[in-house]
Amino acid sequence: MGVTGPPEPVMDRDEVDRALARLGAEHEAIETSLLALQDHAGRRLLEGAELTGTTKERWSTADASITLLWAYFDAYTDALRSARDIRSRRRWSSREDLVDLTELLRGAGITVAGSATAAANAPTLAGTGRLSERFSLVALVERMNELYASSLDMVVAADAVWSALPARIDLLAAELQRTRQLAHSVGVRPGEHPAGDDLERITRTLSTLRQQVVSDPLAFWAPAKGSSAPGGGRPDTTTYDREARALEDVRREIDAVLTVRQDAETRLVRLRDVLSRADRTLAEARSARGEVLAKIAASEVPAVSGPPTVLQEQLATAAEYRRHAQWHRLSPLLEALEEKAEDELLRARESLTAVTQPLAVRAELRGRLDAYKAKVARHGLAEDPFLIERYDAARRMLWSAPCDLRVAEEAVLRYQRAAVDLLSPRVPEQGGPTDVGGRTHEH
Repeated sequence: MGVTGPPEPVMDRDEVDRALARLGAEHEAIETSLLALQDHAGRRLLEGAELTGTTKERWSTADASITLLWAYFDAYTDALRSARDIRSRRRWSSREDLVDLTELLRGAGITVAGSATAAANAPTLAGTGRLSERFSLVALVERMNELYASSLDMVVAADAVWSALPARIDLLAAELQRTRQLAHSVGVRPGEHPAGDDLERITRTLSTLRQQVVSDPLAFWAPAKGSSAPGGGRPDTTTYDREARALEDVRREIDAVLTVRQDAETRLVRLRDVLSRADRTLAEARSARGEVLAKIAASEVPAVSGPPTVLQEQLATAAEYRRHAQWHRLSPLLEALEEKAEDELLRARESLTAVTQPLAVRAELRGRLDAYKAKVARHGLAEDPFLIERYDAARRMLWSAPCDLRVAEEAVLRYQRAAVDLLSPRVPEQGGPTDVGGRTHEH
């Protein structure tokens, strides 16, 4: 622009009329667009807002560009009006009129003067050292289109962020306030519960986020990749989404505390029952150990510990929390106690099993001895003196106190082997009669 090219061919009357019609339609469209931009809600908000950061810098440029746009449009309007005036002088334009019209419509003789502010901030005049520019009408339209697109992009982006984020932040802040009240009612407070600390952090973050969104909306705008259309992109809701998820996590934590409040008594009763069963089992194990030591000789009997007092103390603490409605403290304590109580009951049962093992072994040996005696009787050998002797020896050991399990087991095995020998006939030797037990009898 500003460089004089070769002279344009003089336009004829039809070319002039077509050009004026086209330029008139363009003028109307440009005016409509500029008025819409001037009246855009986003532009009005930008004009009255206390901006910071990226938005402040870009609005300074966009505002200057809009000012230049109107200056360009006024120059465009003046040039179009001058051309229409020349064309309306006479029905058949003279050669001189056509030369003037050609210069107006195709030449680069349109001068646009910029204000000091526009010259300082607009992307056209800044740094050139000039306060005016020269254009052809075609170049002027192209330049207006560029400035309009960049200005509209900035205005639409800021308006989109303002339309989307502050309202969502306010809704989340209202939900946050309700959650804080609910948290306070169940004892979830800052410094006393992690969820209370999270609520304070979310509150601070949302307050800061809203201030930043209002003063610098373009800092929360994510342009669409590869898009050149004005306003192509979307609001960046990363921080908002993170805090919304954090608030939801806190809400779930508070719901868990509320659940504790609702079924705390049932859980405490169940805990007392489990610990009581564990105590009874340990008492049974201690009693059984005394019996084993009295009835079983030469046996290693494990010691039985008493019930852990720490669980009873924690149970009392849990009951105290319930009485004082300290649900946020009761919740984790109940969960830990329930796990420990089940472990304690399992330990008590294992202790009882270990202590009564020698009695179980003696019972198994007694059962085995009686089973073989019954088997021998079914085969008619109950009166065999040899078996009676072996049976009586084993029985005395198993029913005596203290019982030596090792010796008793050997006696049972001897009776068992003798019974098997009698119940399993041997092949008689030649010349020697045998009885069913395989022993040789003399006649």
